[in-house]
Parts: sequence; C-alpha cells; structure tokens
Amino acid sequence: SVVQESQEFVEKYEGAIGKGKGRKLYAYKVMMLKKWMKFQRDFENFKTACIPWEMKIKEIESHFGSSVASYFLFLRWMYGINMILFGLTFGLVMVPEALMGMPYGSMPRKTVPRAEEANAMDFAVLWDFGGYAQYSVLFYGYYNSQRTIGWLKFRMPLSYFLVGVGTVAYSYMVVIRTMARNANEDGGGDNNCFNFSWKMFTSWDYLIGNPETADNKFASITTSFKEAILEEQESRKDDNIHLTRFLRVLANFLVLCCLAGSGYLIYFVVRRSQKFALEGLESHTWWERNEVNMVMSLLGMFCPMLFDVISTLENYHPRIALQWQLGRIFALFLGNLYTFIIALMDEINLKREEEEMVKLNMTIWEAGLYNETVGVNSTTPPIAIHPADIPRGPCWETMVGQEFVRLIVSDTMTTYIMLLIGDFLRAVLVRFLNYCWCWDLEAGFPSYSEFDVSGNVLGLIFNQGMIWMGAFYAPCLPALNVLRLHVSMYLQCWAVMCCNVPQERVFKASGSNNFYMAMLLVILFLSTLPAIYTIVSIPPSFDCGPFSGKSRMFDVIQETLESDFPAWFGKVFSYASNPGLVLPFLLLMVLAIYYLQSTSKSYKQANLELKKKLQTVSHDNHVSAIILCAIPALT
Repeated sequence: SVVQESQEFVEKYEGAIGKGKGRKLYAYKVMMLKKWMKFQRDFENFKTACIPWEMKIKEIESHFGSSVASYFLFLRWMYGINMILFGLTFGLVMVPEALMGMPYGSMPRKTVPRAEEANAMDFAVLWDFGGYAQYSVLFYGYYNSQRTIGWLKFRMPLSYFLVGVGTVAYSYMVVIRTMARNANEDGGGDNNCFNFSWKMFTSWDYLIGNPETADNKFASITTSFKEAILEEQESRKDDNIHLTRFLRVLANFLVLCCLAGSGYLIYFVVRRSQKFALEGLESHTWWERNEVNMVMSLLGMFCPMLFDVISTLENYHPRIALQWQLGRIFALFLGNLYTFIIALMDEINLKREEEEMVKLNMTIWEAGLYNETVGVNSTTPPIAIHPADIPRGPCWETMVGQEFVRLIVSDTMTTYIMLLIGDFLRAVLVRFLNYCWCWDLEAGFPSYSEFDVSGNVLGLIFNQGMIWMGAFYAPCLPALNVLRLHVSMYLQCWAVMCCNVPQERVFKASGSNNFYMAMLLVILFLSTLPAIYTIVSIPPSFDCGPFSGKSRMFDVIQETLESDFPAWFGKVFSYASNPGLVLPFLLLMVLAIYYLQSTSKSYKQANLELKKKLQTVSHDNHVSAIILCAIPALT
C-alpha cells in the first residue's frame, strides 16, 4: 500500500519534482488552473451582480434580518411575474390592435362621444381614466369584434380570449411550481444542532476584500446571532398558560369586531355610491365620486396598525405572530375586495338594464333617421353620420376595467403618501427635534418606525389579486403594476434604510416563503372566480369589445373551431369537453394528488426520524468522548 501511495504521488506531482520541460509544463498547468478558478469565481460574482436589486436586498438583510429581506425577495419575484404578464398583454393584444386595427374615429367604439369631446382632454377627466383614455387600447371597449385584422389576418378576438386565459394559467403554474421548489428545499426538521458553534467559526467569508462589504457582512453576522438567541429564548420560555389563553381569546374577539365594523363601513359606502350613481355623479364632489376607493385604501392602511397593537396581547413567537397578523389582514382585504365585487355586480346589472333601453332607442333612432333622409320613391343616398354622433351602449366591461384601474392608482398613491408622511417625515421630526424636546423622542414616543412586513406583504398580494381580476377588462393593468412594483422597490429600499429601525425582536424568517405563496395561491383562486363568472354567465355588450355580437365570450373558441379547423377536430373537441369525460378525469387527478401528498408526508416523517437518530448518535459519541478524556484524570 505504501508503494502504491508513492506511485500515485509521483504520477500526480511528476512535473513539480522533475526538471526541464516537464517542470515548466506543470507550472503552466497550475497557472492555468488558478486562472480558470479565478474566472469561475469572477463569473459567479458577475451573475450575482446581474440579479436585479441583489446587493440592495443583501444590505437590507444584513441590517434588518431575513424577515424584512423576505418581503423584498417576494417583491422582486412578483416583479418578474408581472413582466411576463405585461409582455403577453402588450405584445399579443395592445400592439396588434394599435398597429393593425381600425384607427381612432373610424367607428363609435373608437370615438369619444360628441357630448364628451369638450372635456375629453381635461386633466381631471384623464386622471379618472375617462375621455381619450377610455376610448383607447387601455380598455376592453376599444377593441373591434372583427374576426381578423391587418394584412397578417391576426385573429384579435381569439388572441384576446387566449391571452386572458393564458395569463391566469401561467400564474397558477408559476405559483405552484415555486411552492413545490420551496418545499423540496425545506426538508423539515431541526437544523439548529450546535447552531452557535457553526455561526461562531464558519460565518466569516475570508474572500471579502471590500470594506463596505465587510461592514455589511459584520452586520449580517450580528443580526444572525440576535435571531438565533431569540429562537433559543422562545424555545425555553414558560408562561402562565391560562392568562395567555385568555389574552389570545380577547385579542381575537377585538379583531373580529374590527373586521365586522370594516365590512359594515364598506357596505354603507357602497350603498351610498350606488345612490350617487343613480342621481348622477356630475353633481357630487370628488370625494363622493371616489368614496369607495378611498375608504378601501384607508381601511387597508390603518386596520393593520390596529391589528398590530392588538397582537401585543397574545405573546406569540414573532414568526407565529407575523403569520397571525398576515391571516387577519388577509381576512380584512378579502372582505373588502369581495364587497367591492358585489358592488360591481350591482353596477353591471344596472348597465345591462341601461343597455336594453339603448338598444330599443337605437332601433327607433335608426328608423326615424331612415324615414327622414330617404323618401318613398327617392334615390337620394343616406346621409353619412360621424361616429361621435351615433348613440352607443354603456359598455359594462370598460366600466369594470376603469374601476379596477382607479382602485390600483388610488391604493398606490395612498401607499406612497403614507410612506412619505408616516416614515420619512416622522424620521425627520424625531431626528432634528430630539435635541430640543422635553423627552427622548428616539427612545420614547414617537420614535423611529419599524418596517411593517405583514402589511406590505398583504398589500402586494391583494394588489396582484386586483390585477388578475381586472386585467381581462383593462389590458393596461399589468403595465401599471410593473411600474408600481419598480417604483416601490427603489422607494421602499430607500425608506427602510433611511427612515426605519430594526425590530426590537429580530427573528429569523422561515426557511421558505411558502406561507406567502399559499396566500397568493388562495387570492389567485378567489380572484379568478368573479372573472370566470362574468365570462361564462354574463352576455358581452352588443357594441363594444372583441366579443360584441356573441351570446357568450367563450363562443369565440367554437367559432374558431368551426371556421379554421376540420370538422372531425371539432367533434373530437366536443367529445373531449363532454362532462362525462371531464369529471372522471378530474376525480382521477384528485386521487393522484392525494396519493402523492400522502407519500410526501411519509417521506418527510421518515426524514425527521432519521435526523433524530443522527442527533442521538452524535450526542452519544460526544458523551463517550468526554468519558474517555476523564478516565486518565481519574486514574
């Protein structure tokens, strides 16, 4: 064996111990290997630098902990999703209609009515997404129902429908795939064995050469020790269980009262807005016209603060408290959102009743126009009428899109204003008035604000839910959301570093963001339900949008199968969509999912048992080593 080891050593280092060309060749290989390793390390650093906002998030994590950084990671992930949604709607819906569709002014749906032309370019009208903004590619009603447009024979109604379905399907796929990947990375179990020893001896990166990076790394290690110490303290805490249960029941009762009051306030405001709509919005003030949007934004801003105060009674672990806070704000936003949807359904019913009246009036108007312009024996050609003078229906789809766009804009403005007032102005006052005030403003009231992880996460999730819900009727919504997320990343990164202070109880975020993803999946499902209901159940408007003239929006699929595919393909599709085949297939999928979930749980339990055995063996070896070291001393 010694001879074999010697031979292997000689073969490996023959160039180093040789002379002449062999030694030079070995030195050249060593030099190239070092250069290759350096290139690989530099390339990895380059890839890290190319990740958007990676260094900003790392800096935030080093000072505020992984819980605050998890929000910005989630924000960056949402930005990527919305870029894909924006690319689909912009490239396959808005651009083809703008380049190949009929131009503005060619038909009533693409023309501002004569009664609105005088104010169509006013800032107040455009800010309310009326006027020329309403009659543009930003909203559903502008699109023509012509089956093909342009020299490419682009099928606009089919593309519009498939893009709407495809964006939702892509969102489902990405969210579920991300949850599965996070679940695979989080193997479960306790990984805190010798936690402080690992942090003490392996935390520092000896390749750091930049002073600023070294400061960030030092702050990151300090924060990680605070997180670990808090985890250890929470695991050993022993409180009065009866008092804790009473306080938690009281906190939940107060939260339920807040939710009930919020729901009643939304219901009251919606009823008022319906009364204002019947009376005519022109006779009311700006606040009365936008009362529903503003009240929803203000409730979403102040109720989480109240929940945060109530949560101090419960004395949960910070991570558990964050999840409870997220759940409560989730219930608040969900109730507000569905109250808003119920109000929109009432508006849609009113618009449809108005549409029936417009149809009757248009028939009378066309008959009167024909009788006035063409005599009994006259051959005079009919008078050409400008599209702005032709009566038109209310187009409930555009109304729905406008409501969602206004809600997004008002929520964005409220968030940014509260960020500047609640964080920046508060920090400025505390910083410069602390020297001449009666008490210590930094240590007492009002002090610097902490970053609200739960409120910001839920704001992102419900903002995305409104995008999914309203993008079918307002193709501009993904573009607006991309702009909002882009500005939010820079503005909130600046605010958290300049205006906020770390939480008093810095805690480690969970190993994966699956809790965020689970809530996002729930809101995705709940957001698609109203959109599916309107697509399947409510007839489209008769004179606006790509589906005008059809009894249901999904009829465009049947029309395409009949016109562009062979007859046998249509029969196969009808057989495949038969409920007698679809229901057994869905049942089989449910059984397969249940089986895979049960198998996954059994594997996870086996993994936990194996980890416990390994920890037991490690502990026994440690005790044995101590005994062996103590025996010589005893003898």
